[in-house]
Amino acid sequence: MIEPTLNYVLCPGPAAAPVAAGTAPAPAQQHRMAYWEWNATGDPSHPHVVVCVHGLSRQGRDFDTLAAALSRHARVVCPDVVGRGRSDWLADPMSYQIPQYAADMLSLVAQLHQQAPIATLDWVGTSMGGLIGMGVAGQPGLPLPVPVRRLVLNDVGPVIEWQALQRIGQYLGQMARFESVEQAAQAMWAVSTSFGPHTQAQWLELSRAMVRPLPDGGVTLHYDPQIAVPFKALTQDMAAAGEAALWQLYDHITAHTLLLRGAQSDLLSPDTAQAMTQRGPRARVVEFEGVGHAPTLVAADQVAAVTGFLLAAEGAAAG
Repeated sequence: MIEPTLNYVLCPGPAAAPVAAGTAPAPAQQHRMAYWEWNATGDPSHPHVVVCVHGLSRQGRDFDTLAAALSRHARVVCPDVVGRGRSDWLADPMSYQIPQYAADMLSLVAQLHQQAPIATLDWVGTSMGGLIGMGVAGQPGLPLPVPVRRLVLNDVGPVIEWQALQRIGQYLGQMARFESVEQAAQAMWAVSTSFGPHTQAQWLELSRAMVRPLPDGGVTLHYDPQIAVPFKALTQDMAAAGEAALWQLYDHITAHTLLLRGAQSDLLSPDTAQAMTQRGPRARVVEFEGVGHAPTLVAADQVAAVTGFLLAAEGAAAG
């Protein structure tokens, strides 16, 4: 299998608050976002770009299997959202939220377009990556080189079930030291069984990029534990209030949309998935039995669902 190349884009952060009334805020502090680029076409300037964005505590190498399949037909870019993987950590933990992430993606797409003009832009977003995708595709007038053509939302929608957020909050930000990648993989599996069946080899491969080395020879999780700060500050009332804004974004999406759902998902309910087929882009839904939140897009049927949708002839994706 071909290997991706690691690249970086410089992104503006939020401006600092004014130090006194009437004074200008300090300039925004910049940060680097890492991204993994796959291209098996032999054409580094391929005009079809697919951006794949991971979930809350994950990173861009989650998409290795899918990206390898798509990269024979497109330029595939898988960022490490800021605070994760090879990307910088933010000074203000409250900036670890969707608006900052969406702004970073605009910087990424602008850099990709500057390197080689983008004619077709598609998006695959797992969980948090899907929310970021809704923010990018659902806001008319954003400085995109072209509108998002096709959007894959992987087990996420405008309504996020509170019990799933509580489950995730139990482990998010709980850093530990492990003797090896294998030990870390075992610990991560304990909180990730909802991802569905995986062979030991598949799970170990998914786990390798999930850790970073420590000076003493051990490893720990790859992300800034402070990403948990805004997440744990979220209340049930705040989550409910945010639903209206997310539905507004969803209703403005013009991209053909595929909604993937783990049949046993605790985050995306059947009622929300059904509603998403009836409003906005009227998503087509594909469910995977024996999988909860969220499909990892490693299994052959999951990869086939995404590649078939993104690579179908014009008009076929809507059917």
